[in-house]
Amino acid sequence: MPEPIGRRPVLLLSRRPAYEYLTRVIVVEIMSTIRSIPVEVGLGPAEGLRHRSVANFDNVHVVAKARLRTRIGVLKPGRIDEVKRALGFSLDWPELKEI
Repeated sequence: MPEPIGRRPVLLLSRRPAYEYLTRVIVVEIMSTIRSIPVEVGLGPAEGLRHRSVANFDNVHVVAKARLRTRIGVLKPGRIDEVKRALGFSLDWPELKEI
């Protein structure tokens, strides 16, 4: 993450086929502070994390792909609507908020 955030897990938002060509990718910070607000997507052991956490869509960044280290887990495809909804709330995008 950009300084001073440092190392932390992230949810990748960039499209997978482009990873090979991109030097920077879009990520959402994953954190253990859970506030149960619409901009959060709950995550945990089912996604490869050690503890219950959230992807907080108020914290979206573009980072150098070289800063990414190890794949921890994968978000199941059936959860993409949760991601869209949280992004919709973060950006105040009505069409996504209503998914």
